[in-house]
Amino acid sequence: MIWALLGSWLENATSITATVLATGKTYPAKVLGYDETGDVAAIQLQGASGLHTIPVGDATTAKTGDSVLAMGNAEGESVIRPAPGQITALNQSITASDEGGAVASEQLHGMIKTDADIVSGDSGGALANSSGQVIGMNTAGNNAGDGTEQATGFAIPINTALSIVSEITASQASSSVTIGYPPFIGVFVATSTSSNPQVQQQQQEEGGGAGAPQACYQNSAEMAVPSQIASVSKGTLVIGAICDSPAASAGLVGGDVITAVNGQPVGTPTSLHTDLAQFKPNDTVTLTWHTVSGQITTRTIKLAVGPPL
Repeated sequence: MIWALLGSWLENATSITATVLATGKTYPAKVLGYDETGDVAAIQLQGASGLHTIPVGDATTAKTGDSVLAMGNAEGESVIRPAPGQITALNQSITASDEGGAVASEQLHGMIKTDADIVSGDSGGALANSSGQVIGMNTAGNNAGDGTEQATGFAIPINTALSIVSEITASQASSSVTIGYPPFIGVFVATSTSSNPQVQQQQQEEGGGAGAPQACYQNSAEMAVPSQIASVSKGTLVIGAICDSPAASAGLVGGDVITAVNGQPVGTPTSLHTDLAQFKPNDTVTLTWHTVSGQITTRTIKLAVGPPL
């Protein structure tokens, strides 16, 4: 079963703020880094002082049947709505994806499973034990608010989350941990493991797409899958370019197929992401792509600051 990520709140964001509900004060926040595979990020509030820290518990002492309280920004209403429940299982492995299915599913391991009614917006919120100590960070669930099925939620053990944060604050980049913001060219690509653009197009169509094709998009909500694509057997299909991005400025549009980065062949959408991840914002790369009309274009592009997730 694929569970829903309950709110990838850093996804597609290049600037964020944090509001302290008790005071109503809002602070700009800096992304220090993130672990996309672990669904954990570390941010630093700018100009904040005198804030109280949470009491941290030890998730390794948690047991099935323990009472818990899940808290978060339920349904994005800027109100903390505590959801009581119990731990129903420990050390769970799940497959999760965002609620709209816009990103590839990911594997999460070592999860705490609970029957607390964790809903959309609770992601990143606390799972506390009966002593008021935080033992987990809410991350996924089934959104059973309509009462048709038993509520099921998952939380990352706090020990795991804080271990990742320690790596980030120590600037210890790794194969899973990225420090700061990633580089960004500004294209929407298919959710696919195939290196064949025609297959990528087909799989994206199966996922649905609304609206008429446009020269560029402000977001993915109205994005349409291009009906015509470049005639090439291998590369990453561009579903659409983000307005005012390096890609849009370079002339990339939906239906183009990116075939190389700095002369090195590109296959699956994941391989494009991996190739670009080795660079930093403001670096320049040479991008090669095929157009629907059959032209091959190669241009040098300056990478922008991208969203962390």
